[in-house]
Amino acid sequence: MSKAVKLADIAQQLSVSTVTVSKALSGQRGVSDEMRSKIKQLAEEMGYVKSTQDKAKERKSYTIGVAVAERYLGAAASFYLRLYQELSQRAMRKNCFAMLEVVSYEEEQWMRMPKMVTEEKVDAVVIMGTFTIEYARFLRSQIHLPHILLDTLAYEEESDSVVTSNMMGAYRMTNYLFKLGHSKIGFVGTRLATTSIDDRYFGYLKSLMQHGAALREGWMIEDRDRATGFSDYNRHYKLPSKEEMPTAFFCNNDVAAMVMIRKLTESGYDVPEDVSIVGFDNFINEPFPKIGITTYAINIKEMARRSIHILLHKLENPDYHTGVYMIDGEFIERESAKKIGPPVPFI
Repeated sequence: MSKAVKLADIAQQLSVSTVTVSKALSGQRGVSDEMRSKIKQLAEEMGYVKSTQDKAKERKSYTIGVAVAERYLGAAASFYLRLYQELSQRAMRKNCFAMLEVVSYEEEQWMRMPKMVTEEKVDAVVIMGTFTIEYARFLRSQIHLPHILLDTLAYEEESDSVVTSNMMGAYRMTNYLFKLGHSKIGFVGTRLATTSIDDRYFGYLKSLMQHGAALREGWMIEDRDRATGFSDYNRHYKLPSKEEMPTAFFCNNDVAAMVMIRKLTESGYDVPEDVSIVGFDNFINEPFPKIGITTYAINIKEMARRSIHILLHKLENPDYHTGVYMIDGEFIERESAKKIGPPVPFI
């Protein structure tokens, strides 16, 4: 008895993926007409008959588009590139394919839809990270495919979103600084630039209020342009005067923390002897940072797993709705913060 032909056998003959073969034979989008014709012809020649397993694979084979703003993908390693890689791996485990499209700032300004959507190359979309408010509204109103927001929230209406515990994570990091004896604590991050920064600012503010500490505008350090999201080392990260310098800063992410350490060092300060620094994300885009940053680690693997899980359910059931799904992170203590006195008590 001859061995049954599988999707993998056809894929190997044409040097394509089993996902491509599955899409071609089941009439799904994402395969050119020429390749679809070749796959169908070869399948017929090889005597392919759909098995129960192959039928199950066909039903679950989708292409998931991932849209991210260009400003988040610099020359150095990017947090969002790492998140996309995890999404792609999770999608492959479900016999799906993830497609990344980087949206330039010009495309945001001109309100252009991602090509993967207009050319009908994807079955669902992940909107990853923050876009301008107008473009975010445009995307959500014009994308008529199952979609979710990842690491961001909708500005006005409810949405299916997967985010880390931004406010409580920031609250915990600021509480840690109070526990080390700090009462003069600044914040690094441009408020109203992203929903994540705002939520982390609210966590910082909550901790200040509960410890009876003053909120000073001079201790609020911007790390990027509010409108575009782009950061300039010389224009942003303006330090307070020596007389007004706080003893610690909570930074909205580890990249900002790393830049602050550089700025402080260039200005004659020692971290953590003179100023303590804590961050967020557990992500550094330099291979060998000079000092380990105490941080709140985002659970990237769980965010990616949950995102793919939700999208697959939405593809099978258009009425499926989850709302905001919040994922806890993990506190990681390193060398960037120093104890300077007894803990500051809650009021």
